[in-house]
Amino acid sequence: MCAQASAEPPRIVVMGVSGCGKSTLALALAQALGARFIEGDELHPPRNVVLMASGTPLTDDDRQEWLQAIGQTLAASGPAGAVVSCSALKRSYRDLLRQLAPRTRFVHLHGPQWLLEQRLAGRAGHYMPAALLQSQLDTLQCPQADEAVPVLDMALATAQQVSLALQALQMQAQVAITP
Repeated sequence: MCAQASAEPPRIVVMGVSGCGKSTLALALAQALGARFIEGDELHPPRNVVLMASGTPLTDDDRQEWLQAIGQTLAASGPAGAVVSCSALKRSYRDLLRQLAPRTRFVHLHGPQWLLEQRLAGRAGHYMPAALLQSQLDTLQCPQADEAVPVLDMALATAQQVSLALQALQMQAQVAITP
């Protein structure tokens, strides 16, 4: 008997608050897996972009259409699978994504507030102002043990993050036993 990796395409959400490096890691992870990269910010409805750009934090209701779009995009990702950047701040948001795209796995990028603030201060051309960071930190429900979400240090080099994420995801992967 030998073990073979599941043929299930990867469906991965790189999660965390603004400025943690979700998009950078999601893109690198997608490249490493040969999967499609999806920038979650691009799936926000125009109303949400206007709200955030004006400094208004999103509510649960505001996020529903966006989360639906992310879940549906993941579910339709095809045989190559997809890696998406999405804050996925609350357990209920992650549960909805799991419902819409079964077997979706998450990787949480986490780090200190001072580093998040430093990164956001140096970021140009993004509609979400640094002033909304505190609202995201207040909303964040860190994944619980039963969610089996690896937590990575946002201060690590991207190559290290990719390596650690791949190791953690491989450990979680279901293995089929074949004769």
